[in-house]
Amino acid sequence: MTQAINSTQALYRCLPAMDSLLLIPQVIRFTDQQGKPWIKSLLAQMLKDARQQIAKSRSLPSWCLNQTKIVTELERRLVLALRQSMTPVFNLTGTILHTNLGRSQMCEAAIDAVTKVMRHPVPLEFDMGQGKRGHRDSAISALIHELTGAQSCCIVNNNAAAVLLMLAATSAGKEVIVSRGELVEIGGAFRIPDIMAQAGCKLVEVGCTNRTHLKDYAAAITDNTAAIMKVHTSNYHISGFTKVTEEAELAALCQERGIALISDLGSGALTDLSRFGLSKEPMPQQMLSDGVNLVSFSGDKLLGGPQAGLVVGDSELIAKLQAHPLKRALRCDKMTLAALEATLMQYRNPESLDSLLPIFKKLSRPQPELEQLAEQLLIVCTEFLSHFNVTIKASQTQVGSGSQPDVLLDSVSLCFSQKPDSQLSLQQLDSHFKTAQIPIIGRITANQLWLDLRGSDNDEQLAQVLVQIAANIAAQCSGVSQ
Repeated sequence: MTQAINSTQALYRCLPAMDSLLLIPQVIRFTDQQGKPWIKSLLAQMLKDARQQIAKSRSLPSWCLNQTKIVTELERRLVLALRQSMTPVFNLTGTILHTNLGRSQMCEAAIDAVTKVMRHPVPLEFDMGQGKRGHRDSAISALIHELTGAQSCCIVNNNAAAVLLMLAATSAGKEVIVSRGELVEIGGAFRIPDIMAQAGCKLVEVGCTNRTHLKDYAAAITDNTAAIMKVHTSNYHISGFTKVTEEAELAALCQERGIALISDLGSGALTDLSRFGLSKEPMPQQMLSDGVNLVSFSGDKLLGGPQAGLVVGDSELIAKLQAHPLKRALRCDKMTLAALEATLMQYRNPESLDSLLPIFKKLSRPQPELEQLAEQLLIVCTEFLSHFNVTIKASQTQVGSGSQPDVLLDSVSLCFSQKPDSQLSLQQLDSHFKTAQIPIIGRITANQLWLDLRGSDNDEQLAQVLVQIAANIAAQCSGVSQ
């Protein structure tokens, strides 16, 4: 038998037949639970992988000649395949609003609201008072009026869509004036000039990168000008010899010349952020008070809600947005609207936001509390010491997603560095973190893997996951199969 297996053809003959695999009792149980076509496709992939291993290394996978191991391997693949792609993770990257990790988390009120609208019919576009068709933005529009004083509101699926719709509905075929210092590019190569072209507007650039005066705007206005647009430079900061024309000055000019003043605010804070240790951010309510006609902003950044784009302001202009054909293509579904409404309701009591909205809980968490957490987790991490040095280091957390780029909050991190005689690299440790039952996403910088603890949602659960990862590493390095 040993001599036969030394030949490649003999190895191929050792592979079990599909029919025999499907007759294994535990496999039959899997087919009853998950359906025969899918289980058969997983088994076919196992056999394909085995053939590739034979061709490459002239060896059999360990599961091939043992029925118990066949079932174990199939079950392992089943677990991986059934695991949803958007599984919960610990975001310990040092970026709170991480675009790749879903930006802001929902408050409990929003979670409850979404759950209800998923389970039951709801009056999404039904006026309960008049018993006829209503508008899906009405409830949030009323709430926005209460919170900001805006006459009306239009909601779409993100702020890029809000900017596109705002320009298309108010300025298509006409000129829009923008300062050269505000022609921003955000993630994904989204550029203001490109979105203007898509909206059918003609961009008119004025001023210089660092200085744009009121006279620059005034000189650029023609009979074909529809609007002046302000763009909040939320993802970068220019300092030094600079000049920015304020909204109140531009509003007076626009009113005098009979054109609109519109603004892409971006992050969209509805409360003063200075009490969370952040810079004061322009707010929609202040911009409207200064005379801006339309303001757009995101729902899933500093607002702390779901992905959405809100345009607030003059009712006549909002009516144009609501009537534009793009609105239907860009509108939000019932779950987004439910989460957004529930989130906005929390702003009725601004002083409670740091206890109700996850983003503000994290931003306002005291430094001594983070230091205490680090000490507790360091004890948990003793099992890692065979391969890594684990230390506590001061670090800094950024808000993220283009918000407050020049502001860093003090934080505390656990730092893992590889020992000279370690069997594992930092990359392998990072892989263990990312494949845990609840993955831990950190960052590798300066030959260390950093876990920024300001991002922790559940300290006890984080400790449990670290213990399990350490146990898995110890078992792997000792040759014990997990």
